[in-house]
This record gives sequence, structure tokens and C-alpha cells, in this order.
Amino acid sequence: MFRSAIQPVLSLRRLAFAACILLALSTLAHAQDDASKRGRKYKAPPPTAHFEITVLRATSGKPVENAAVIFHPLAGGKDDGNMELKTNDEGKTTIDLLEIGSTVRVQIIAPGFQTYGEDYKIDKDNMTVEVKLKRPTKQYSLYQDSEGKKQDPKPGDAPKDAPKPDAPKDDAKPAAPTTPPQ
Repeated sequence: MFRSAIQPVLSLRRLAFAACILLALSTLAHAQDDASKRGRKYKAPPPTAHFEITVLRATSGKPVENAAVIFHPLAGGKDDGNMELKTNDEGKTTIDLLEIGSTVRVQIIAPGFQTYGEDYKIDKDNMTVEVKLKRPTKQYSLYQDSEGKKQDPKPGDAPKDAPKPDAPKDDAKPAAPTTPPQ
């Protein structure tokens, strides 16, 4: 008899426990729905392009290994940081981070070659550029022609300290002062 009296109490407890579990689960699901509305909204990254640069010697067409290729993304015409990569043994380097529709300034620096720089508009999803680096040339001079011979300065190129042709020389004696007769 004692057992039959406990039986309904246990089933009521089980029923109350199941109801609490269901209530907790529904509250948790409702809280997750609210959390998805409050947090930051996901913004998909912009589409990017595959940009490949091949660096070659202008004279022989052989690849330039270990050349520094520096990408300067331009935002509103201003430099927005930089990314530097090195060329491999085939003279190639690739980057997949440039947004389609953006502009990037590419600078290539290699020892023994002239520095190269050019702006590129990223308008396709796959771009390939070939750059031929030249050896450095002689520096231009105002006083030498292209063969290295000295040039005579032009009349307008005379130094400012030089005396004028019609001016008296320093070693010339000044004229004696004349006094009127009395």
C-alpha cells in the first residue's frame, strides 16, 4: 500500500522534470534566435584577383631570381600600406589578395637593375604581367655629353662670381684724383 501511494508522486516528479527540461530547451533556442539578431552582421569579403608577375632581364630574357616585388594598394589615390614578395627561381611571384576594381602600384627592386614602378588597374580576376628590367645607365650631367666628353659651358652657364669682361681688373691702378686749379 505504501508503494502504490509513492508511485503517483514519482510519476508527477518525472512529469515535472520533463516539463522543466522542455521549458529550458525552448528558452535556450529562443535566446539563440535573439543573439543572431544582435551581433555583427557578416559581410562577405570582396572578390579578389589572381595577379602574377614575371621579372626578366631585358638583355637576355632570363628570369631575375629573388627580386623584391612590392605591391602598394591605392585607396583614393593614396598609398594604403604595402605587401612585399620575392620572385622564385623562375622570376615569378603571385598574389591573390588584390580586390577586383582596385588600383595597385607595383615596384620591383633587384640588385644590379633599374628600379621599376607602374600602376595597374585590377579589372580581371586573372592578370599576368611580364616586366623586363634594364641595367643602370650613366647619370646625365650638365657638364658632359653622352660620350663622357667635357662640354664648354654656355655663356649663360658662367659662374656668378666670375668678373665681367668689361670690368676693370683688380691689379689695375685707380685713376689719380684731379683737383681743379685755384
